[in-house]
Amino acid sequence: MTAGSHHYAARLVWSGNLGSGTSDYASYGRRHRVLVAGKPDLVATADPTFRGEADTHNPEELFLAAIAGCHMLAYLALCARSGVRVVSYEDDVQGTLLLHPQGGGRFETVVLQPRVGIDDPGKTALALRLHATAHDRCFIASSCRVPIRHDATVHVVTAHAVIGRTA
Repeated sequence: MTAGSHHYAARLVWSGNLGSGTSDYASYGRRHRVLVAGKPDLVATADPTFRGEADTHNPEELFLAAIAGCHMLAYLALCARSGVRVVSYEDDVQGTLLLHPQGGGRFETVVLQPRVGIDDPGKTALALRLHATAHDRCFIASSCRVPIRHDATVHVVTAHAVIGRTA
């Protein structure tokens, strides 16, 4: 990886004008598109609690996915460089958003729950330890104020069995 700065750009386009713009809180849609040059559009909306559509991604979910995705990519790179062969990886990330009575709010916790399959039982402890380093190297997590916890599980995948190990 090269040192220095890297620039990212995205465009957000609101498509929720239902005829009267934002004449009142209930009169407009929350649907919007996230556009990144050369990539498919991502359609998003608000959470249904905030008058969004339940079947469409919302910023809160995308925030959690960004943290989990960045952690996974940092972790896989560390494993590859450390001789830990990862053969499977899944994460069920959870977050709690605390709303303030005067408006606004913030995530108060984020918990990553990666389940990692490796092929060498002798590398289980190292595979677990690398989650802390991955957290420190994750660009997204390093940019967040919310506490991010990891409840990682590493299991050994063999040709005939799966042996469970928990952090």
